[in-house]
Order: sequence, then C-alpha cells, then structure tokens
Amino acid sequence: MEMPKKIIVTGGAGYIGSHTIIEMLENSCFEIISIDDFSNSTPKTYERIKKITGKSVTNYNCDLKNIEELEKIFEKEGEICGIIHFAAFKLVPESVANPHKYYDNNINSLLNILQCCLKFDVANFIFSSSCSVYGNISQLPVKENTPLNKAESPYAYTKQIGEEILKDYSKIYSKLEVIALRYFNPVGAHVSGLIGEDPINKPSNLVPVITQTAIGKIKQMTVYGHDYATRDGSCIRDYIHVTDIAIAHIKALNYLIESKNKTNFSIFNLGTGNGVSVFEAISSFEKISGIKLNYVVGGRRDGDVEAIYSETTLSKTELKWETKFSLDEMIDSAWKWELNLKSEH
Repeated sequence: MEMPKKIIVTGGAGYIGSHTIIEMLENSCFEIISIDDFSNSTPKTYERIKKITGKSVTNYNCDLKNIEELEKIFEKEGEICGIIHFAAFKLVPESVANPHKYYDNNINSLLNILQCCLKFDVANFIFSSSCSVYGNISQLPVKENTPLNKAESPYAYTKQIGEEILKDYSKIYSKLEVIALRYFNPVGAHVSGLIGEDPINKPSNLVPVITQTAIGKIKQMTVYGHDYATRDGSCIRDYIHVTDIAIAHIKALNYLIESKNKTNFSIFNLGTGNGVSVFEAISSFEKISGIKLNYVVGGRRDGDVEAIYSETTLSKTELKWETKFSLDEMIDSAWKWELNLKSEH
C-alpha cells in the first residue's frame, strides 16, 4: 500500500489553513505537517480539527523567519511532496500603519520556506495569494491576465512581491512547480459550526466584524464609505466560502502532483464571479439572524479597493473547481460559528 504523501501546511492554525487541513484529512490521502507559531491564531484550532475529523495533526510551533528551526523540521520529516504556504500577516489597515512588520514577515518567511524547498528537494508549491494584487481595477470581472495596478496597501504589495519571487524561482529551479491562488474574499465557517475565523487581533474583514457586532464583542460597526461609484455606494467584493477555497487547494495540489500544469508557474483566481456590496452582506445577515445590526456609515478607509470580483473560467476548466455555497449559506455558517464561540465561554 502506498504511503500517504507528506504535505507541509504553513499557517495551519489560521483561518484558511485549518479549513484546508480538515478537507485534506476528510477527502484525501495526505499526511499533514502543520507549522504555525500562533502569532494570530490559537492552539485550540487543532482540538477543533480533531473534534470534526477524529484525527490529530502534528504542528511545529516555529516562526518561519527562523531558518535554522525551519530546516530542522524539514530534516526531521524527511521526504516532503509539497508545501501549501498560507502563513502571512493579512490585515490591510495594520499593514498601512506598520509596513515594516508586513515586509519583514511576509517576504522573509516566503524566502526561508523556498530555501528549504530547494535544499530538501520539494517540488510542489501552492502560494496563498490575494485579489488585492490587482489594485483598483476599472475592467470587471478580473481575469488572471488582467494587468496588475499599483498595490493599495503594503499587505497587497507583499503578495505582488511574493508572486514575482515565485515566478523567478520557478524559472531557474526547474523542479519547482508553483501555483499562486488569488483568493477573492474568504468568509464563513465549517458547516459544523465548530471552527471558523477567530483572529487574535481585531478583525478588519467584513463578515467577522458583522458577527462580532451582532454578538456584542464590537459595540458598533462602521461601513467605510458610501460614496463609491457602485450600485449602493459601498465597496463591492466577491465573497467566497472558506470550504470552497479549501477544496481548491487540494485540487491545485493534485494538479501539480499529476503534472497537469502547463508551465512551472500558474495563477488561478478563486472567486464566485459575483460582486456583493457591504450593504447587501449586512442585509443577508439581518435576514438570516433576525437581528438588526448596529452600524454607522463612515468615510472611506485607506487601502480599500472600490469594487472587485472574479472571472472564474480558468479555475473551472483547469482545476475542475467551482464554488458551491451561496451568500446566505456563507453568512449563516459564520453566524453559527460566532454563536458556538459564545457558548464555549
């Protein structure tokens, strides 16, 4: 019997990392090694994963900027089939306020993990990128070959730089096969309601802000901007359920393992193809929960893009992947998770 392929997941205790681990444990024959230093996550994540899947995950508490510690993990674990690299700081407003933190962490950690790939002969690399690399786009929907504009935040720029680094590496190191997955806006929680987005830092993403306001963790939420050139004046995003995104990572990894990639460096958008405004997301939440949300309308926020949503053809045709969850299902799962968190305390 063939041994399961060993995959390293960086940022495994994080929001998308943990949901991807769950899907990998439930639907595929991978052995997962997680690396997470809990700088914006909690060790409780692995208890939640075990509760859902019945399986334990090995995690190394290691800062990826520490190359010596990182190399020890690779030495200890032996043959690694692939890397899914989630670990990065991701708060847009924080990156604007503290660019050094983002450039230092997001770029140095990527360089170190790549150094280990070369040293320990790891071929398959999935990079957690973002639709923020496109900047402000006038032509919608966004395609993978849409030219990138200036990044609107240091966070977005670290994703642009990350992609360029990977492109350069994959040109020179012919064994290295890379897919960059440009997520649009991940939301929601596992259908069980037992795991979801639980950042240590105050959230800036819309859906956790909505649910935390409704539950009382946040007194009042602000809608940033009502005068954008959109149908209701608020920002428009392409919201996508976190489990849909998790499944895309498995499909992308298998795409590389099965040598279906046409070049050493490929890019895929992960989105639904539908734009949803801030006010529409609030309306969906109020309908599902029966709660009137306490919010005020404020000015625009630095680093925010006006409107962005994805063209989805390439990921459908190549990865054989498309989204399954509706907006209401996304919001409902996030609210179920928020209520579950409250019952834990």
